[in-house]
Amino acid sequence: MYTLEFTKSSLKELKRIDKSYQAFLIDSLEKFVQNFSLQYEADLMSMGKIKKLQGQKEEFYRLKLRSYRVIYKKYNEKLLIFVIHITTREGAYK
Repeated sequence: MYTLEFTKSSLKELKRIDKSYQAFLIDSLEKFVQNFSLQYEADLMSMGKIKKLQGQKEEFYRLKLRSYRVIYKKYNEKLLIFVIHITTREGAYK
């Protein structure tokens, strides 16, 4: 099973979000981590919910949660999903 960790900056971003959306994002991320497997990830990719980001040296992924985008990185050896950035769609591509 994977665990979920946040960068300091992603926690700051999360705290700036409206409380109702905070709860939604946290619940969604917890469910994402609990259900995470390669097949689950492939299913979400085929539905357009997850996309591997291009032009990065490291492998980052974008997860769509309503109007928010969560940028994360997987560490398979630690079974860890590390949240890098949480922002609205408009802010994700700046």
